[in-house]
Amino acid sequence: MKIIPLALVLALTATLAQAQAPAATTRPNILAVPADAPPQHAPALGPYAVTIETDASLPTHTLYRPTDLAAVKGKLPIVAWGNGACANSSERFTPFLTKIASHGFLVVAIGPKDAPPWTPNAAPGQGAPIVAPKTSASQLIDAINWAEAQNAKRGPYKGRIDTKAVAVMGQSCGGLQAIEASSDPRVKTTVVWNSGVIIDQGGMPKLSNATKDSLKAYHAPVAYFIGGPVDVAWPNANDDFARITAVPVFMGNLSVGHGGTYRHVNGGWFGEVGAAWLAWRLKGDKGAARLFEGPGCGLCVAPEWKIQKKNMD
Repeated sequence: MKIIPLALVLALTATLAQAQAPAATTRPNILAVPADAPPQHAPALGPYAVTIETDASLPTHTLYRPTDLAAVKGKLPIVAWGNGACANSSERFTPFLTKIASHGFLVVAIGPKDAPPWTPNAAPGQGAPIVAPKTSASQLIDAINWAEAQNAKRGPYKGRIDTKAVAVMGQSCGGLQAIEASSDPRVKTTVVWNSGVIIDQGGMPKLSNATKDSLKAYHAPVAYFIGGPVDVAWPNANDDFARITAVPVFMGNLSVGHGGTYRHVNGGWFGEVGAAWLAWRLKGDKGAARLFEGPGCGLCVAPEWKIQKKNMD
């Protein structure tokens, strides 16, 4: 057994685990879809058309937001997003983030809109991996600060942003960034996708300042959505779940692997549950809560999902 090199791990978004594989001449494709993956699911978009843009006042990020801000019912909660592989582009997550924004959220994703699209993996065993630029958890805080400032100043967002409804979330390395940023007192929920604090660095350089002690800083409800036992984040996420005691925590596992369903139509299964979790936690949507609350919750009885919960009904 040998540790997969860091460059490979970054290129394939497995920045979250000390992944091990048998010695071989070809590298494993850890974004491969499991044989038992459920059929692709295409949830409907929300009621709002979405604009994707980079604002001149925040050139380091991409905004996913309702096109007609005046038409949005209520204010826009803030969703700060970190990309897999610490990538400086959210292009890989566009269908998923568009789904979220279409339900009346302001998504502020790390990476400018015109950043070169990130290529998540090359053909197994061929060529050098493509390594994305490094980003940091501080950019999630930048996203929140920017949204707060826009709400207070003259412009299209003035008075339209709910600065008391803030989520941080991300995939893989971006999930580590979200965990690290969760100590910010403005955060009202954290959503960790295909991620968890690495149990054993195994000599790997630090990818984030998130540690198991960071879990103690959770002060608001947390959700983990993982790709099942084949997901390299599986052991780390389960270890996180076992350690979290002070806040409500939900874990949903779907057998889709580390690559998730972000590029499926409207974000697929993950887009559906992500929009619902945020609608519940940031907008108080009781209908959305039924997917997660109670022993007979929607995901609890869905055959595709495996659910764990703590400190919840």
